Amino acid sequence: MLVIVGIVVVLASVMGGYLAGGGHLGVLFQPFEFLIIVGAAVGGFFMANRKPVLSGAAKAIPALFKAEAFNKEAYLELLTMLYTIFKMAKTKGALVLEAHVEKPHESTVFARFPTFLHDHHAVTFLCDYLRLLTLGTDNHHEMETLIDEDLSTHREEHHAIAGAISNVSDAMPALGIVAAVLGIIHTMGSITEPPAVLGELIGGSLVGTFLGILMSYGFIAPLAAAVKGRGDAEERYYLCMKAGILAYMQGYAPSVAVEFARKALNTDVRPTFYEVEEAVEKMPQAA
Repeated sequence: MLVIVGIVVVLASVMGGYLAGGGHLGVLFQPFEFLIIVGAAVGGFFMANRKPVLSGAAKAIPALFKAEAFNKEAYLELLTMLYTIFKMAKTKGALVLEAHVEKPHESTVFARFPTFLHDHHAVTFLCDYLRLLTLGTDNHHEMETLIDEDLSTHREEHHAIAGAISNVSDAMPALGIVAAVLGIIHTMGSITEPPAVLGELIGGSLVGTFLGILMSYGFIAPLAAAVKGRGDAEERYYLCMKAGILAYMQGYAPSVAVEFARKALNTDVRPTFYEVEEAVEKMPQAA
């Protein structure tokens, strides 16, 4: 919800300051200037990016107006789930995980962890590597290399989306100038009009420059940074799973492997050792 707060603060500050200085909001209502700037920006965005980036941006921007999924509660659930899985594999053998990873949405184990289960990408990520364990993979160095390649691809995809939005931000001031120049051209065609009319036309032209700069630095650039931040937070979720899997593969006990995973988290969302221990103790044993 911080995005909404930020938008309100930007609008209130800019418009409030303008009105306090004696400005008139009616002058700023220039729909054709807005059409030129936004239309050109959208068209350039479509020309510059591949379909996966376009669809990714269409999902990433609306997601900013929702609460962050990767909070402390989500990580506590994840760590508890990792302990449950590692405990099962340790006591009954890795093959016991096969039925769960092949049909995770029918798994009685994953059903206990709804936040994780509702994240399609996280489910796919974890099940892919647990499947390798069931197939007999035991070299943690090779597993780490494989996971790192996977995460690198994931990172590049998210950064491509944030970068595409950032490029739009960079273009907005120039597109504002385009709109302003077109307005001046229109004004020059009305040079015989009285000064009051010319002043209104010139003022409307300058609104294009104002809109381009405001939309760039007040809205689009912060949105690009927010999209990047959300992507980095999602990657941290995967890094947590990576740390736990690799620790388990090296022979550590489930509780120790989960501690490796916990230490991979940022401090603002990291549950304490005792919080994880308490959550694990409350979790019924897997069948």
